[in-house]
Amino acid sequence: MKTRQQTGISFFQKYLTVWVLLCMAAGILIGHFIPAVPEALDRMEIAGISIPIAILIWIMIYPMMIKVDFQSVKEVGKNPKGLFLTWIVNWAIKPFTMYGLASLFLFGAFKNFISPDLATQYLAGAVLLGAAPCTAMVFVWSTLVNGNPAYTVVQVATNDLIILIAFVPIVKFLLGVSNVSVPYSTLFVSIFLFVVIPLAGGVITRIAVINRRGKDYLENEFIHKFDNATTIGLLLTLVIIFSSQAEVILGNPFHIVLIAVPLIIQTFVIFFLAYGAGRLIRLPFEIAAPAGMIGASNFFELAVAVAIALFGTTSPAALATTVGVLTEVPVMLTLVKIANKTKGWFSDGR
Repeated sequence: MKTRQQTGISFFQKYLTVWVLLCMAAGILIGHFIPAVPEALDRMEIAGISIPIAILIWIMIYPMMIKVDFQSVKEVGKNPKGLFLTWIVNWAIKPFTMYGLASLFLFGAFKNFISPDLATQYLAGAVLLGAAPCTAMVFVWSTLVNGNPAYTVVQVATNDLIILIAFVPIVKFLLGVSNVSVPYSTLFVSIFLFVVIPLAGGVITRIAVINRRGKDYLENEFIHKFDNATTIGLLLTLVIIFSSQAEVILGNPFHIVLIAVPLIIQTFVIFFLAYGAGRLIRLPFEIAAPAGMIGASNFFELAVAVAIALFGTTSPAALATTVGVLTEVPVMLTLVKIANKTKGWFSDGR
């Protein structure tokens, strides 16, 4: 099993960014030369939510939710400092630093390159990313830094529960400050569709498989049956989104770079804030490193889904969330290298 998992991580580490770029390019080409395809997909919606995107989002999120083991909370309760750090950084700091940095660059440093209306939409996408801490890819980042797997599961599981409560009011508040009108009903429907349903499905599946075949089979065999499905779901989602965004991107290619700047800075700031705080409160490396990774990375699947539900597939806000997908992989791999090289900062890493 160890060899199989390491092989999957190696493939992810080496090639996912390339696949993301290729699918973005494919989407742009389809949207530009075969516009009938995105037009047909855009018509497949219910209550403003794209059916194809919803299906692909479920394909991405459901396998991740199977990994959530709420029973691990019992062991983590013996050393809860890492949980408190994760909660404070993710919910009391991260959404607001994202709002501040995105506003600073989009309305300040880049005001000569981006119109106020576009900047407002890009800011909305950034806010959705900032309010959705990672609940999935962090398992990969944690593995790459040899994080404590049981503790990471609890950090992720509690984030999933907090998202149900905190995501809607935080997004509503920050977008309200940005003068973006967002109906509560749409936010709640999005959370129900893209968090509650896959989380419930994951929990039910986990219980059923463990009862029938045991926990070892679930973690060593069953979960990995979905590895390719998650990646395929992500890549197909990118193709659809970028096909719908083709003309916007071709008309403003420089905007992709401009949007990426505050997103990248935010990722580094939040990582070092959480990682450094972990050292100050004397957390072991195997807990502090994943805490930094969870804060730095985003639940971009949820952000993309909500952006599409709120503003539409062709909206600049949806484009901003997809830029988050593009920047996350290479930036997080860089942070993994930094964490591994600075393990000696922690008492257990000497």
